[in-house]
Amino acid sequence: MIPLWQGSCNQWDCDEMGHMNVRVYVEKQLEGLVTLCHAAGMPNAFRPNSPSTVAPVDQHIRFVREVLPGRPLKMSGCTLEIGTSDAVVYQELRHTDGTLSAAFRTRIAHLDTAEGKAFPWTKRVLAKLEALKGETPDEAKPRSFDPDGPGLPMDEITLDRVETVGAPRIGLGAVPAAHCGAHGWMSPSWVIGRVSDSVPNLLFDWRRRVGQTAGGRRMGAAVLEYRIRYHRMPREGDQFVVHTSLGKVAGKTHNLIHWVMDPQTGGAWATCEVIAISLDLDARKAVEAPPEMIAELEKIAPRGLSI
Repeated sequence: MIPLWQGSCNQWDCDEMGHMNVRVYVEKQLEGLVTLCHAAGMPNAFRPNSPSTVAPVDQHIRFVREVLPGRPLKMSGCTLEIGTSDAVVYQELRHTDGTLSAAFRTRIAHLDTAEGKAFPWTKRVLAKLEALKGETPDEAKPRSFDPDGPGLPMDEITLDRVETVGAPRIGLGAVPAAHCGAHGWMSPSWVIGRVSDSVPNLLFDWRRRVGQTAGGRRMGAAVLEYRIRYHRMPREGDQFVVHTSLGKVAGKTHNLIHWVMDPQTGGAWATCEVIAISLDLDARKAVEAPPEMIAELEKIAPRGLSI
């Protein structure tokens, strides 16, 4: 693996849980991807005048150890698989003592910037991508998701399906220019960021009641794994809504299914599945929600969506 990024976690990178927000993890992952593109012979991929770029189409993230303010971090990565016009990239974020903080497995597509259509790598870039090949360490491999699982076809991911299931809307907004990259598409870090910003509309009061059942603990949450499928990337001025459904529940973990949708067309921008825990914010330990609280969660976020 080659070095891709080095820095630290600032206080303003952290959220109400006291640790680095998921949006910032992806910001750093995308910055590392730029470095990898330089190593692969694509130094202009993220410049406004470039005729081609790369973009994530499917991403798995595993969060292993939380990052607290002031902690130094470094990232390295490699390629895992290489196709005609796509590739799978591995990136890992580690603390300075070598412990793993997060691992990213991202399928990227080689796109023309005019229409966003995939097209083949050049022979020169293919050779450089091959030279960057490596392997995922065992401690970083996906645990709960198949990162290559096919998922729902696009024509089944519609707002009509949301209404049928009854999954509540937890987020609503529009894309500002500041959230768009060099080629005019919304940055993937803001896709996950808007989902993260929306979740308190579903779970703030529920978490408080979980804390009350656990002896008055101050409760929050932490995400263990994420799988995100990027179906279309919105542009400045596009609207979005976020709807959420409950997935599997096992022990201390619960899955949430998020659909980030285009209210104008009824189609999908992105879908994601999240494995989360309820977190005692003082002890920094997972707390298992009692059965009656899980039953309540199923009422406010009915099951029925997938990605």
